[in-house]
Amino acid sequence: MNRHLRSVLFAAPLALLVQTALGQAQQPDFSAVQVKVHQVEGNVYYLEGQGGNVGLLVGDDGVIMIDDQFAPLTEKLVAAIRTLSNEPIRFVINTHVHGDHTGGNENLGKMGIAIMAHDNVGMRLAQGVNGGAPAPAAARPIVTYSDSVTLNLNGETVSVRKVPPAHTDGDSYIHFEDANVIHLGDVFRTTGYPIIDVNNGGSAKGTLEALQVAIDMAGPNTKLIPGHGVVSDRGDVIEFRDMIAEVQKRVSDLIRQGMTVEQVIAAKPTADLDEKYGSPDRFLTGLYQALKNEI
Repeated sequence: MNRHLRSVLFAAPLALLVQTALGQAQQPDFSAVQVKVHQVEGNVYYLEGQGGNVGLLVGDDGVIMIDDQFAPLTEKLVAAIRTLSNEPIRFVINTHVHGDHTGGNENLGKMGIAIMAHDNVGMRLAQGVNGGAPAPAAARPIVTYSDSVTLNLNGETVSVRKVPPAHTDGDSYIHFEDANVIHLGDVFRTTGYPIIDVNNGGSAKGTLEALQVAIDMAGPNTKLIPGHGVVSDRGDVIEFRDMIAEVQKRVSDLIRQGMTVEQVIAAKPTADLDEKYGSPDRFLTGLYQALKNEI
């Protein structure tokens, strides 16, 4: 088993219509996707491809995966894992329901790998996400939890914890306690503004609460894997939380003035932040919808 940090490139001629995180149809060129392997700490890694970061715990007892990106990438992801370990993949844990994190579920489920997720993830997959068809039985979790669950594998205590509804109502953190690494799913990202998916139970208030949970869990040396982006630390999450809190105040004031979502976006309440975080439109739309229900 190779435990050295490296980037591994794989190719597979697969591309098909999939749903993005918010259910919008796109046609990515999956054949061009490169899967890179990053060591985080000890035997904890993550895979960077297209979609959410795939966390990994590897060792003689088997492999735990955190999320699985899109279905056409399963072959590449498994090939990348095999550069680290030839032991069986024992569990796939979904941090939430979106297709860029659960798209490979069916493939992995058909391989006999146990899928685990919060109750709400299982419910939404069974009902169909964003008006889509119900997920096939093989794509649904066979182990669900309402609050938390703990796995002990490869000498590591893996704590899986539900957090307040934030990005969705099924968000979970996965804490590799001995390695001092936490996978935060899409509650935290370094690639831009957060997304509050109200249609799948996301919440403005819960976003701040969930980020505070991460801050409280993390110490000065804890490594944090975002749903999208690069490994971060507690200070990065504090900065992200504080930015969201400030934008929530600004947008709440505009809502109290009677502004529509279009007017809020046109008012550019994040103008001083956009250089760092990118386009705010999707964030402001979700935040507006959430705050209208919460203030």
